[in-house]
Amino acid sequence: MKPQSLIEMLSLTVNQYPDKAALMWKRDGSYRSMTYRQLWDRIHRFASGLSQLGIGRDSKVAILSENNPMWAITDFAVASLGAVSVPIYPTLPAEQVHFILDNADVEVAVVENEEQLRKIADGNTDVRYGIIMNPPSDWVATDKWRTFSEVEEDGEHALLRDWEDGWRKIERDDLATIIHTSGTTGPPKGVMLTHGNFLSNMEGVHFWVIELFPSDVALSYLPLSHVFERMAGHFMPLSSGCTIAYAESIDKIPENFLEVRPTIMTSVPRLFEKVYAKVLEEVESGSSIKKKIFNWAVDVGRKRYELYLKTPINELLLRDPMPKNLKRKWALADKLVFQKVKAQLGGRLRGMVSGGGTLNPEIASFFWALDIPILEGYGLTETSPVVTTNPMIRAKVGTIGRPLPNLEVKIAEDGEILVKGPNVMKGYYKDKEATEKDLVDGWFHTGDIGEFDEEGYLKIIDRKKHLLVLSTGKNVAPAPIENAINESRFIENSVLVGDKRKFVSVLIKPDYENLIPWAEKQGIPTDSRKALLHHSEVVNLLHGEVARLTRHFANFEQPKKVVIIEDDWTVESGELTPKLSIRMNAIQEKYGALIDDLYANAEKPEAETAAGLRE
Repeated sequence: MKPQSLIEMLSLTVNQYPDKAALMWKRDGSYRSMTYRQLWDRIHRFASGLSQLGIGRDSKVAILSENNPMWAITDFAVASLGAVSVPIYPTLPAEQVHFILDNADVEVAVVENEEQLRKIADGNTDVRYGIIMNPPSDWVATDKWRTFSEVEEDGEHALLRDWEDGWRKIERDDLATIIHTSGTTGPPKGVMLTHGNFLSNMEGVHFWVIELFPSDVALSYLPLSHVFERMAGHFMPLSSGCTIAYAESIDKIPENFLEVRPTIMTSVPRLFEKVYAKVLEEVESGSSIKKKIFNWAVDVGRKRYELYLKTPINELLLRDPMPKNLKRKWALADKLVFQKVKAQLGGRLRGMVSGGGTLNPEIASFFWALDIPILEGYGLTETSPVVTTNPMIRAKVGTIGRPLPNLEVKIAEDGEILVKGPNVMKGYYKDKEATEKDLVDGWFHTGDIGEFDEEGYLKIIDRKKHLLVLSTGKNVAPAPIENAINESRFIENSVLVGDKRKFVSVLIKPDYENLIPWAEKQGIPTDSRKALLHHSEVVNLLHGEVARLTRHFANFEQPKKVVIIEDDWTVESGELTPKLSIRMNAIQEKYGALIDDLYANAEKPEAETAAGLRE
């Protein structure tokens, strides 16, 4: 019998694996753990405490915190009361937090620490109570602000006796959460997702991507406020009896890999890009014989992957298609190269899922060559989120996979991807106009342009609103070009511009983590960013990287001007969304005058590649 709610889903796991570790987290220098039974008991206590604060069916409760066990406890406790969780990215500034709190009619906010609490306390919101997970040492409780442990203790003293009767009445069509879009093209919208939206998505994904086992350990570092991690890195593992280990931070991930030794992981492309750049950097700094062995090994790995793609699925299930000669080479490559790379990732990874952005095919095939499968998928907040994914038995690099078996996906006449199925949102909270615009006759209009290949695998071309239409009549999709440029270890981010212009240009944000060490080796002063980026050798290096990485594109798609941006692009300063996507409206607003000057001063754009510098 299928569970009717997310809390019932978890209860099935608790009954089956009560003494198995459910969650792990770092404290005082070492990882601690909590069993499924302990997690369940704490959910019951915290739900009882929330009930005393007046939280019940349809109440809205915000969660403003980095990943930790209390995030998960809050999430399920809220769900068990028939209430609605409103996750908020902890990196958002106060004014954006206030917008979400007001837009979602939040009554109670559960925050991680004093920093997050101040975002709420300093604003004029209708939040009735605030609950702080990690209060400061001099914390003084008030009628409005409580600590997490106090609410839990109150719940223990007044434990809800009819708690199970209550959550068993929750149905699939009941609202579970309101997740706000990242606002890449406008104000955030509150996406209403039901218990059934998530459950149906999990049912579609099960055994399609990576089959999960109770022995699996998932390393969680993406924010749980993001729908991808919430479903794939939170609900999915907990539905299968897996253990979730929370990473300390993105900077600590290399260390956490070795401590946790995960078997599975979800990520966005940026992590894979960083690992790829790090491996290449180590190879480049080695001897010529080391480079030769590495390149030979990767070539062997790519041949193995190509053979895997060419072999019919029914044959793959029956036998290993590798000929003896290739098998011997691959075993040697694995011993000399691959195992060393895998060891840096804990040594046990059997698969990773990439979402939240387009992964460069070169990087994806590199990991497949090393026998670290990356399964790329596609989805949106409005689709809970998975629409398509590459199955483990036949993952095709350069695509975002095939539609889940319980969905319908089609391409509209203008190339837009449309989705219909039980995972599609209920609508946008208090925004009937936006709901009717994006949901037409049950079909959700994704805003993405895509196409199916001959085998039914979907490829994303770009966001519908991001396509650049040149004055020459040519259409340019920025995403593939930006992804290629971002492959450079010296470039952290890039933005293609040129809509309604005669040619395209690119704004690039250098990766100082790699650029500064390179410059120091060349004897270039690095005390001043401005001086560094004006140095002719640095300018030539970055120009060369753009030219090298875009040479395989059509001439009209290749940037004719390169603008090196000195500023940092961050979530706090507004250029990036919390999932580190570019906010195009913010870029256009911030650099609009610079872009206008760039084109106004271009006399012969087709014949030159010049550099501009944001000072």
